[in-house]
Amino acid sequence: MDLQIKDKVVLVTASSKGIGKAIAEMFIQEGCKVVISSRNRENLLKTVEDIKKEMNVEPLWVVCDLDKPEDIENTINVVAKNYGDIDILVNNCGGPAPGFFEDLSDENWEDAFEQVLMSAVRFSRMVLPGMKLKNWGRIINITSLSVKQPVDNLILSNSLRSAVTAFAKTLSGQFGKYNITINNVAPGYTLTARIHELAEARAKLAGTTAGNILASMANDVPLRRLARPDEIASLVVYLASNLAGYITGSTIGVDGGIIKSTY
Repeated sequence: MDLQIKDKVVLVTASSKGIGKAIAEMFIQEGCKVVISSRNRENLLKTVEDIKKEMNVEPLWVVCDLDKPEDIENTINVVAKNYGDIDILVNNCGGPAPGFFEDLSDENWEDAFEQVLMSAVRFSRMVLPGMKLKNWGRIINITSLSVKQPVDNLILSNSLRSAVTAFAKTLSGQFGKYNITINNVAPGYTLTARIHELAEARAKLAGTTAGNILASMANDVPLRRLARPDEIASLVVYLASNLAGYITGSTIGVDGGIIKSTY
């Protein structure tokens, strides 16, 4: 199937591993000009080598701490210098600190605000002018099942990722006339380093092992397994395509059926 996005310029943030890496790899498979970023230079370089070895492509990479506005601006400038305006922006980030309400400080809330919401705001602000000029663009935010079904010990993620969905819905109404679509993908429990981190945290509280927690998570999913990162990536790439040109302002779960709501 031709997704009609060959040679499109794609920026995937927080893409040195996990879901972000899988998304970057799938866009490369579609012939896009892909830029990856992470705050961790070592992880980035390893990912570049992995992709070069497996796909015979060396993606452009930029060190970017999503909490720092100057890093975000630098990333956009590096992409512009090498490829021009960004056609497809994937706003991805690591999850904020787990914890219950009484465990979290103002600093925790402020960090989550910068990492999750403001990074999406800043990147979107910087790419939208170029998209308007081209009369074409895609912004896809990676959120979480927690925007539809809050997770008890993830109050920061529940709150700030939900803010991203409201932000995206508002933008979709304002920029639709420029043929720009803005959507959210809400992954369920996915086999990444983040899910192992959460399993470890829950295991300590429950006095069990991370392996038992992961097995319990899988058992709660109607499909009885956790997602693979590429299963999230496949929806992201589809939403970036011309085939999905009439989908905007939507939040779509890729969760194996664990979200109980009907909308």
